[in-house]
Amino acid sequence: MTADSRVHGDDWSPFDRPLFEDPSARALDRVGVVDVGSNSVRLVVFDGAARSPAYFYNEKIMAGLGQGLAETGRLNPEGKRRALAALRRFAMLAKGMKLPPLTCVATAAVREASDGPEFQKIVERETGLRLWVIDGREEARLSAQGVLLGWPEAEGLVCDIGGNSMELAEVSGGKVGRRVSSALGPFRLQQVTGGGKGIQRYIEATMETLAETVGRGHERIYLVGGSWRAFARLDMARRNYPLTVLHEYRMGPQSVLQTAHWIAESDIAALKAKTGTSEARLGLVPLAARVLRQLVLTFRPKEIDVSSYGIREGLLYEQMPERLRMRDPLIEACRHAERTMARMPGFGKKLYQFILPIFVDLPESRQRVIKAACLLHDTTWRAHPDYRAEACFDNATRANLGGLSHRERVYLGLALLHRYKNSRSGSRMEPLFTLLDARQLREAEVLGKAMRFGAMFAVRSPEDAGELLWRPKKKVLELRLRAGLQALFGEVAEARFKSLCDALGATARVTVVAD
Repeated sequence: MTADSRVHGDDWSPFDRPLFEDPSARALDRVGVVDVGSNSVRLVVFDGAARSPAYFYNEKIMAGLGQGLAETGRLNPEGKRRALAALRRFAMLAKGMKLPPLTCVATAAVREASDGPEFQKIVERETGLRLWVIDGREEARLSAQGVLLGWPEAEGLVCDIGGNSMELAEVSGGKVGRRVSSALGPFRLQQVTGGGKGIQRYIEATMETLAETVGRGHERIYLVGGSWRAFARLDMARRNYPLTVLHEYRMGPQSVLQTAHWIAESDIAALKAKTGTSEARLGLVPLAARVLRQLVLTFRPKEIDVSSYGIREGLLYEQMPERLRMRDPLIEACRHAERTMARMPGFGKKLYQFILPIFVDLPESRQRVIKAACLLHDTTWRAHPDYRAEACFDNATRANLGGLSHRERVYLGLALLHRYKNSRSGSRMEPLFTLLDARQLREAEVLGKAMRFGAMFAVRSPEDAGELLWRPKKKVLELRLRAGLQALFGEVAEARFKSLCDALGATARVTVVAD
């Protein structure tokens, strides 16, 4: 966006209308974003904590607007019909939800088609929606900002693939750097002559040009786009990976190359049976897989991560003041969950301070997950007691949480399971426990049992009733009770304290101290 665009008012660009009336506010009003891509047309309505918005509504149509564009220079007629029908529906849905004006962005297909401007006019005339057509570099920037929404500390290269284009953008230090757009979308590759060898030569030559622009040596690549997510789901199926959450799914270069080869040798129907992915999406995956294979061979990253956040989330990130951008998305999401779902909002912070002496020597990366667990410890209290532990685990491992690796998800889920249940033996979740090593399993159990004790020890604030003192070398956990409050350490509290000590392999000690 240019400096001039910031002073022309609401009619200049979709990015000028502030989503936050008060920049310091954490609450985000319900906001709708429409992404008109070469393959899909999607409406997302965001709601919830400003730094980590929830998906209130999400609908996608695989319209195929850009199919055949490279050959004809025009939008696909059937794609136009389907896209227009979807946009009519989205406009009516937005009205029904009483949303502010939808932010509608169109990418490669509409910007490159000769009849793109005409399509824009038809859309505005028939739906009232104004399509903002962005160029490839801007698309790359917004996609990269979407990744930064979920990974504030992201360092590497963001790769966003659509139907007709593929964008690359460098991210470092919370900023977007060099960026470039290319014609490596599957629809474009379908039009390349020379058969498989011709396509391969085209991919290799284009990738070399991209590397000259954004540089090599990026240790991590973040993948954005439906074709990449479909590839990742197939990688999960090939590896029998136990957790099916795509966001922050991580692949090594060798795994990517093996899955790309497996896809090339497989039948589309067989792949669909394994993942349930639509035929429309899977039809583009073999070509996308060839692109990803060359991406890995050209840039040689150490890790490839999948992002569910992209251009739509980038539009939200565009509106955030800097101090809001730098907030931890995981902690903000957990604070919002506690505020709206817990019996006693604010207790999570007190619980964290109470149990912190047990974990004080852990690195900051683990401390933030412990804080998240304390904020979430009571958010499933309405679930049936027989299923509360598993409901906690499900919520943590499958919820829309940013800034959380898969191992951290399972660690968080297991801690919350032990918040309500002493033993995890026989749980249907056991396959997921394999993502943690023995030390992480034990630590998650200790965290869960610490919360289990602290949450019921004193209802208003456990710190008012006592404090914990952990001596790891002597393996002694001491509970120092405030004088006059010994009655709080009743039979159930004593049993839970003993269970915590057993998990630590510690001797329990209880003393009474005067104020």
